[in-house]
Amino acid sequence: MTSTPAQPTRARRVLFVHQNFPGQFKRIAAHLARDPAYEVLAIGKEGCPGLPDVRTLTYKLHRVQAKETHHYARPFESGILHGQACLRVLLALKEKGFVPDVIVAHPGWGDTMFVREAFPDARLVHFSEFYYHTDHADVGFDPEFPTDIDGRARVRAKNALQLLNLEACDVAVAPTRWQKSLHPQPYQDKITLIHEGVDTAYLCPNPAASFTLPNGKVLRPGDPVLTYVSRNLEPYRGFHIFMRALPAILADNPGCDIVLAGGDGVSYGARPAGAGNWREKMLAEVAIDASRVHFLDRIPFARYRELLQVSAAHVYLTYPFVLSWSMLEAMACGCLVIGSDTAPVTEVIRDGENGLLVDFFDTAALAASVSRALRERERWMPLRVRAVESVKAGYAVEAGIAGYRRLIDAATL
Repeated sequence: MTSTPAQPTRARRVLFVHQNFPGQFKRIAAHLARDPAYEVLAIGKEGCPGLPDVRTLTYKLHRVQAKETHHYARPFESGILHGQACLRVLLALKEKGFVPDVIVAHPGWGDTMFVREAFPDARLVHFSEFYYHTDHADVGFDPEFPTDIDGRARVRAKNALQLLNLEACDVAVAPTRWQKSLHPQPYQDKITLIHEGVDTAYLCPNPAASFTLPNGKVLRPGDPVLTYVSRNLEPYRGFHIFMRALPAILADNPGCDIVLAGGDGVSYGARPAGAGNWREKMLAEVAIDASRVHFLDRIPFARYRELLQVSAAHVYLTYPFVLSWSMLEAMACGCLVIGSDTAPVTEVIRDGENGLLVDFFDTAALAASVSRALRERERWMPLRVRAVESVKAGYAVEAGIAGYRRLIDAATL
């Protein structure tokens, strides 16, 4: 009696959807693309960065939300337009015979609003980054920028899209416990905790690192270097607070260099009144020594790593909002991070153990903490070591990949 040869298992088809692909899916998408057991495609908005090994299809909006639309409803209309544009790409894929087993998506802009109409049987995994609140989070946190009743109503209306996203997906992912806790209780069981992770093999301490400033000065580990990094320099990431602490920091530490890396756009919140950007606004308010405070704009990732590796103290301030990769990356590089005593920072940094915490609004406390860090470098070495250990133990990219693979592999072929 002869046995029938086993039929080869086909590759699992995985489709990533992210307006700015790869975004949070960079590591898992690249990992799966190298594995012949998976067939990987991606969809992003026109102009997204993409990945070399992942075929990325793009969509383009045929229009933006109308000015005549009620301003509470404009984010929802924008979501519909993104969902409609993405649906066209999904239907074209289906027409060509590509039917995904799993769709992993960031739905925050509405891209996956109609994915079930194209692929009703695909396992849908949503990255649920943030659920909006009108108190106890970012809105109303900073009294310098109060939110009126009209603004609060607009924020509450934004959750219409988030609720549809939660209802549509099979499982959701949140990167921190606090960000998960913001979502409505009836959906909590749907949300699993997975941070996408930090590449701790690449982002690590390097005693031989150096960083050359635009003026030619070379910074090295052990130098009194204070760093601040943000995608854009803006209040959500405490830029105004940091700037107001600089005069005291410069006066107390005459040999230090302060390096800021970040753009002049707006990622969150609004542009300032009376100035083109927040850097201009704060430079008009605060007097600093321009020969010691260096604004670098956004810099290549390799230079960013070198900057973190020479840092003696790194400031990370944030409203209660999504956690920036930069904080974890700074810890992975062995920085002494002086962070704001806000969620979700406090989920990672334990004051006096693997970093230092200060009140977000207390510029005097921030300046004092920075001065201690710059003057007593050896004292803080145990915290720097534990910062590296904390990221390796709780936020390593390998754990992020493993977590996403469990969700993806749960799909039935």
